[in-house]
Amino acid sequence: MITKNVITNHSYKGVGFTQGVAITLTIAIAAKYIAMLPFFNVMGQLVVAILLGIAYKAMAGIPEQAASGIAFSSKRLLRFGIILLGLRLHLFDIAAAGPKVIAIAAINIAFTIFVVYGLSKWLKIDKKLGILTACGTAICGAAAVVAIAPQLKASDNETAISAATVAILGTIFTLVYTILYPILQLSDAGYGIFAGATLHEIAHVIAAAAPGGSEAVDLAVIVKMSRVAMLVPVAIIIGFWNNRQTSKTTKTSFKNLSIPWFIVGFLVMSAVKTAGILPEALTEQLIVAAYMLIAMAMAGLGLGVDLVMFRKWGKKTFVAGLIGSILLSGLGLLLVHSFHLV
Repeated sequence: MITKNVITNHSYKGVGFTQGVAITLTIAIAAKYIAMLPFFNVMGQLVVAILLGIAYKAMAGIPEQAASGIAFSSKRLLRFGIILLGLRLHLFDIAAAGPKVIAIAAINIAFTIFVVYGLSKWLKIDKKLGILTACGTAICGAAAVVAIAPQLKASDNETAISAATVAILGTIFTLVYTILYPILQLSDAGYGIFAGATLHEIAHVIAAAAPGGSEAVDLAVIVKMSRVAMLVPVAIIIGFWNNRQTSKTTKTSFKNLSIPWFIVGFLVMSAVKTAGILPEALTEQLIVAAYMLIAMAMAGLGLGVDLVMFRKWGKKTFVAGLIGSILLSGLGLLLVHSFHLV
């Protein structure tokens, strides 16, 4: 069986490598079909993939030789997946949503990052774990966690715990939102904006907005994409801040900042989508491929989870994320009313 250290092996070659990639691919495919079932469709493919990875390791274990392939999926394939995911983001749609919607997204992100990180410090959670959970809750769930992790040089365990926590919280809040929909007394448009501005994963947003009909879903996705677009500046800011915190000197600059080039690729793909360069059918297929690659990465993270560490830090991280998510939902509802978008 592999250990926490073995899974970080980066020798991407050989039969073991192929075996590791095959395991993550199998889990990702299984997650895709499981996510089509009732209840699981609320969770989405990415959430199911990370949970299946954790379960697979706990029940069957993982051959040591497969570690390099699993590492490849959780790190390299992840970056390709995030780049292709940019094809979901149409920059004109965000601009057309109006300044109020963009303002809500920006306010919610800033508020949630500071609140969840503050709660994490109060609960004495590791700094990197706290920041990752805060960003996942604020921006776009597990995808934000794994995108920002390299900026913090976070470990596989820290990344996996944060991603799993945010994924589970998002699923719970999605179910709660569908129950609250008739109680909130928002218009379909207002409810869609509320869901898009406060929920975690894109899958969560779509599932929660569904009771409001197509108008609610369309607006929810646009608002959600506004938050996703802010992943790039947030990642760069966090990388710059972390570089200052860890540097032995008091000075730092963009020159020695680790730029997340795969996120730049995400923006390039967004520009490609906006310009309409690729046929719509091809774009849809590439987005499906993006989710499959990210699901393989989520499976890889799940396969690397140390359950002892998860039990130790997962509870506190869940509490910080839960309180932050409740406050985010409250703020989002308040802003929808304050900006007269009900």
